[in-house]
Amino acid sequence: MKLIGAVLIVAASTFIGFEFARRFSDRTKLLRQLKTALQALEAEIVFSHKPLGLAAKDIGEQTDGPISKFFSRFSRLLLQGGTNVKAAWEESLKELERKSPVRAGEMEVLRQFGETLGKHDLVSQQKHIRLALVHLERESGDAEERQAKNEKMIKSLGFLSGLLIVILLM
Repeated sequence: MKLIGAVLIVAASTFIGFEFARRFSDRTKLLRQLKTALQALEAEIVFSHKPLGLAAKDIGEQTDGPISKFFSRFSRLLLQGGTNVKAAWEESLKELERKSPVRAGEMEVLRQFGETLGKHDLVSQQKHIRLALVHLERESGDAEERQAKNEKMIKSLGFLSGLLIVILLM
């Protein structure tokens, strides 16, 4: 009976460690998806000359997860009317912040980008998109560095915590 309890404790603590470590990989994955989505937005606006609401709708359909929901909500708010681009972007960002592992740095980049969205001609808008991509690339590098540094440690810490608890209980 003690053995079964010990195995369950170690398994539970290991699972908790893996769940905490997953947050690091979720953040890097989200940043990659976000960069891809902004590149797609650039292509839709600059090369296809689509209105912002339709471009966001297409991106929402092409992506998945929180980024898809973000662009779908942004598109829906724009296409319904009654709100400007900045307000629709901010409202969509609030939902993204609640439902995804974005951090303050990424949110600040996205907020600053939202300030310029829809206010400039195509060339200037393309420059603002590329500037946001540069900043997100920096954040992505930071996220990958944190993931490499901490993910394995947290997984090991979960397992070792379970072993410590089992040793203390025996």
